[in-house]
Amino acid sequence: MAAAAPPPPPTPAPEPSTALPETTPLGHPLFTRIRLATIIDVPHIHKLIHQMAVFERLTHLFSATESSLSSTLFSATSQPFQSFTIFILEVSPNPFTDTHFANDPFYIPTVKVVNLDLPIDDPERETFRTHHGDDVCIAGFVLFFPNYSTFLGKPGFYIEDLFVRECYRRKGFGKMLLSAVAKQAVKMGYGRVEWIVLDWNVNAIKFYEEMGANILQEWRICRLTGEALEAYGGAD
Repeated sequence: MAAAAPPPPPTPAPEPSTALPETTPLGHPLFTRIRLATIIDVPHIHKLIHQMAVFERLTHLFSATESSLSSTLFSATSQPFQSFTIFILEVSPNPFTDTHFANDPFYIPTVKVVNLDLPIDDPERETFRTHHGDDVCIAGFVLFFPNYSTFLGKPGFYIEDLFVRECYRRKGFGKMLLSAVAKQAVKMGYGRVEWIVLDWNVNAIKFYEEMGANILQEWRICRLTGEALEAYGGAD
């Protein structure tokens, strides 16, 4: 009688996989949207401007009110990109579900997902929460308007303010706002985008230089305001 065949060796257990499932998100996704501001955003814009004045150590010059912002930035005759224009940066831990701005005739919002290493702890989330979803809040803004270059023979945009709230800085959001203005300038065939930077803000200067912006050392701002403006404006 033939001997029975030996049993097959046991199949080794598979080594545990170190690969993440395809459905596992990497990092902490943050959904961002750049859109045109509306008059409903004025209370948030006013708070952002005040925070910017604090950051720039210029609160002694801050006198804007919600009423003055509403009447000057959102007058009945003003049109985006032809007058004062504001892009709002909104953020949310979840995808945007509202359709308030999808059919804006002037600007279709730019939506992007940013993967962060750590979630952002926003202590002012309730203060800057918008009307466009319980989890949507405003992280920053950029205000700009048309100017003109006689040397180029073309209009351009001048950026008056660009501000990102403290907890959202160093995440690339300032660059996103600047890029949105630059893209609009290119779309409209404009010749340049300009802004100023405080000489002590070395982080901003380095950031702008890395973008390819020229820091014009030989130019100085001249400004008439307050009593001096009244004096010259009332002179014959």
